[in-house]
Amino acid sequence: MRLILVRHGEAYAGFHGPIAGPTGCAGLTPHGRLQAEALREHLAWTGQVRADLLLASVLPRAIETARIVAPGLRLELSGQDCDLCEFHTGEADGMDWLDYNDRYGSFDMEAEPDRLFAPGGESWNSFHERVSRTLERFARDHAGESVVAVCHAGVIIASMRLLLGIADPATSAHLRPTNTGLTEWEYEPSEGRWLLRYYNDAGHLLDLDPPQERPDDASVVVPSEPSG
Repeated sequence: MRLILVRHGEAYAGFHGPIAGPTGCAGLTPHGRLQAEALREHLAWTGQVRADLLLASVLPRAIETARIVAPGLRLELSGQDCDLCEFHTGEADGMDWLDYNDRYGSFDMEAEPDRLFAPGGESWNSFHERVSRTLERFARDHAGESVVAVCHAGVIIASMRLLLGIADPATSAHLRPTNTGLTEWEYEPSEGRWLLRYYNDAGHLLDLDPPQERPDDASVVVPSEPSG
């Protein structure tokens, strides 16, 4: 099966204002919608991706991106999958970051990999376990299909760490997927492994004005140190 991971367009999510889980997410910025529209037109014009299924996480910024992009794939959004979500923030969803730091304190998730982000949320390790299970499930349930999944930077980065066997993220090169960038994996059942076809294809954005710098997707990073 082919799995094309698409990062959502630029969003209001970030390390200022509300923590952007399902409640706190305010969707795409105007520039984010332009990015998604550019991807839609690129896919319609080039036919680069021929997909059987379009999925999105349950977060508004991913759903909005998927609905904009869908006509370029000649598909409708087939479903929303919580396993495609960014790092689960639990009870901190919708809380202002300043209030979060007062209540829970900032911490380095890589240095404390089993510490929950907040009650009901995930740790660094449990987030990666979820992404691993999701990749296994997709390979099993969508054999022979091509699936486009609109998700988040953290999910894409975790897929790279897990499938490429990056042992120590603290000492490896940093990855920073572009908004609406495409990353394609192909699962080879005969080999029982994944093949990376391409990472972060964002050529459709070349004619857009650069966005205002906005670190978003509060995942797998130090809460006070945005990674984009």
